[in-house]
Amino acid sequence: MSVIQEIESSQLRRLPQFKAGDTVKVHFRVIEGQRQRVQVFEGICIKKQGHGLRETFTVRKQSFGVGVERTFPVHSPKIDRVEVAAIGDVSRAKLYYLRGKVGKKARVREKQR
Repeated sequence: MSVIQEIESSQLRRLPQFKAGDTVKVHFRVIEGQRQRVQVFEGICIKKQGHGLRETFTVRKQSFGVGVERTFPVHSPKIDRVEVAAIGDVSRAKLYYLRGKVGKKARVREKQR
């Protein structure tokens, strides 16, 4: 194992398993001047990409009628925690088609357990 791989493996985090289509709540640490607070970004995960330390996921939500997407690094120290709110019933790895949908059509069916 090389030196770079050893350093990267020490920085990896354990997060719950989720995939594209799942509704997730990302508790993200925001720093404003001297203060720190945790902000929750809840939406549908539209993609996961990369592997190892460079793995990222993108979450999309509707905010006041406007679609907002945010990409988070999985192993970032600024992510406090990730909660899976619902498991989506989709058969694609990337849900870019949701960008063209508005309102009820932008929803993803929940998987029956």
